Amino acid sequence: MRHVDFSPLYRSTIGFDRLFNMLDGFTTPEQTQTYPPYNIERTGENAYRITMAVAGFDDRELSIEAHAQTLTIKGEKIEDEAAAETEYLYRGIAKRTFERRFQLADHVEVKAASLRNGLLHIDLLRSIPEAMKPRRIAITADAAQQAKTIETHVA
Repeated sequence: MRHVDFSPLYRSTIGFDRLFNMLDGFTTPEQTQTYPPYNIERTGENAYRITMAVAGFDDRELSIEAHAQTLTIKGEKIEDEAAAETEYLYRGIAKRTFERRFQLADHVEVKAASLRNGLLHIDLLRSIPEAMKPRRIAITADAAQQAKTIETHVA
């Protein structure tokens, strides 16, 4: 894959450095982690859901943390005494520790998490602040009347 040079964009943009660093990180080859498998769904206009297959994990063995636009999901198996004494002839069910990170866009927050039938569901919602939503501006036909209105509001 070709390397993309973002330096011209740094000269004319402010506050996008996190985005450029993230995009630059995607171009570098890394070891792809395939465990545990997951889906990312769009469940509404501003709603998303991450579904992760965590068969064999209990809710006490899973942790979810959202910090600085990064969602981190960790799983760590707690070995009990009975399992430590068990002799396996074949062990096909993974009990390995995992850590999966997701980059969240601005104003995306975790609303709920549930564990059901070996699937961890994490619901996310993008809450756009009122000040950032588009608003309609009224158009007046009389410029002189508009100037008087502005003067009375300023005074």
